[in-house]
Amino acid sequence: MTKLQDDLKHTDQLLQLTKEFSSEFLSSLDRLAADKVTQVDIRPVMPEEGVGGAEALELFRQQYGDALTAAAGPRYWGFVTGGVTPAALMGDWLTAAVDLNAADKSSATFTIETETIAFLKQLFGLPEEFLGSFVTGATMANFTGLAMGRQWLGKQRGIDIGRDGMAGLPDLQVVSCVPHSSTAKSMAMLGLGRNNIVKIPALPGRESIDVAALEAFLASKEGQPVIFVASAGTVNTVDFDDIAAVVELKQRYPFWLHVDAAFGGFAACSEEHRHLLKGWEYADSITIDAHKWLNVPYDAAMIFSRHPSLQVEVFQNAGAAYLGDPAANFNFINYGPENSRRQRALPAWFSLMAYGKEGYRQIVDNNVKLARQLGELIVANPDFRLLSPVRLCVVCFTLNVAADVQETKVNEFLDALNASGVVCMTRTVYAGQPAIRAALVNWRTTGDDVQMAYQAMTQIANTILNQHTYA
Repeated sequence: MTKLQDDLKHTDQLLQLTKEFSSEFLSSLDRLAADKVTQVDIRPVMPEEGVGGAEALELFRQQYGDALTAAAGPRYWGFVTGGVTPAALMGDWLTAAVDLNAADKSSATFTIETETIAFLKQLFGLPEEFLGSFVTGATMANFTGLAMGRQWLGKQRGIDIGRDGMAGLPDLQVVSCVPHSSTAKSMAMLGLGRNNIVKIPALPGRESIDVAALEAFLASKEGQPVIFVASAGTVNTVDFDDIAAVVELKQRYPFWLHVDAAFGGFAACSEEHRHLLKGWEYADSITIDAHKWLNVPYDAAMIFSRHPSLQVEVFQNAGAAYLGDPAANFNFINYGPENSRRQRALPAWFSLMAYGKEGYRQIVDNNVKLARQLGELIVANPDFRLLSPVRLCVVCFTLNVAADVQETKVNEFLDALNASGVVCMTRTVYAGQPAIRAALVNWRTTGDDVQMAYQAMTQIANTILNQHTYA
């Protein structure tokens, strides 16, 4: 009997072993190091005959078990990473177990994605006419939105870029204020070129676009269409462009409005903060990331668009008879970059169904409250300097030291803080200063986590700063 046949015979036992390992890991998330990585020796020699599932799990435990960090835990505040809700985990396990292709309309997978997108539009208050679909993450959502914008730009000049390519269109521009790095990456992939992004000034002391400066730029184009990428939650300070004011400009100037709301879109869940998104219902395309504040597993995000005809012009599987006629038979694979993909909608369906609008309102409001608490603690401590008001869920600060040693001390502080395993934060630069950012979007995070993190922060800052004079 081969190892594969033997594993088939004992599938239930293998799943039980996997469950026990997973349960042990999840039960220790509150105690695990947030970002303290144990060095792992790589053994890149594939076995000739294989060892079977049970032995593979044991080898995994021995080689990698101590190097599993708590990126899904309550004190991982690096990047913008949510955890995995219990219901989302259920959905993800089922996704792997049933192994359905999201393009297969002969099974329930198509209906599940359609229903999940409907739930999400209701959660975010987006109009029914928006078409939504799942992609791997915010990068691919931004890529899809910009691809539609590129198609729209071409059509303004009588060219079908999806069909005929970019020839004759060397001067296409993307305009933004504080774009995420994935915007430039998407431009490179789309043939628009990273250097063709035009950055409009921000308001003083903000990361929000100066709408008057944007209008002056649009007026200077004399009717030439562009793509504008609005920020609905910048990564450093969660600042928002005035989307309503930008929408008003669309009445006078031709541009495609893409809203990058990767995590800022979840402000729609909160009565206190949903005004930040006023006007986004008039956008042409919107990015929202699911493995951030929705707290479902990697990889999952959504692209919403009010121009599905442009989507299909770009992403259709023309000439693939076995996939059917894109014009006559709707299928998500004709509206996004991927054909074969896992059923990313199911973890989201489980979590949305399990916790509802109220559950996500509580997650968002709790994270914002805790971020404000951390900001208040930082303001009260002379070792730190808050660089921006805490607008939503990210706290951006630096060490209160002289400029000539700031970068060195910030690096020392972060290295020591992350090595402590108590909390993880990331480096950044804000207003030209070396800075630190903490992003709180995990459903597990509590006030005790904030206090635990702050205690580690103060101890490490005191040790590192020692005799240095405050700025």
